[in-house]
Amino acid sequence: MLIRQAEEKDIGLLKGIVAAMKARHEDNYVERCMAEQTEKRRTILLAEENSQGLGYAMVNWLPLYPPFRRLGIPEIQDLNVIPGARRQGLGARLVEACEKTAAQVGKTEIGISVGLHAGFGAAQRLYVRCGYVPDGAGLMHDETPVVAGEMRPVDDVLTLKLIKNL
Repeated sequence: MLIRQAEEKDIGLLKGIVAAMKARHEDNYVERCMAEQTEKRRTILLAEENSQGLGYAMVNWLPLYPPFRRLGIPEIQDLNVIPGARRQGLGARLVEACEKTAAQVGKTEIGISVGLHAGFGAAQRLYVRCGYVPDGAGLMHDETPVVAGEMRPVDDVLTLKLIKNL
């Protein structure tokens, strides 16, 4: 199994992973992310074996989350492993590859978001095992802080921001 930076020729593999995940993204999501990689706004890391896409993760160098952006902290985003390749350590290897990518350009911290409903349970456990801790800002809903007593839906954009020293 190989983890490497994705290239234009990998768009089909990435789309296959998105489809296998039944992810809800806009139609041109993969192409937009690839364009952002060309612009040095993100790095897409692809896990493959025998020319089959098994998963991917992205390092966003300019995250929308204001504290990360202000402090120059890159954010791991969109970590996905296809169902047939799970529970084999691939998620942890993708996280580690993202961390190494950030460290290679001199970053000393990296962030990641995790959803709070049960659908994110495996990710929650993975990030703790990988050494991530809450950034201390509390819950976010679509990158906006949730104020105590405020009602927000428990959906995919209700997140906790985590951080790790590299």
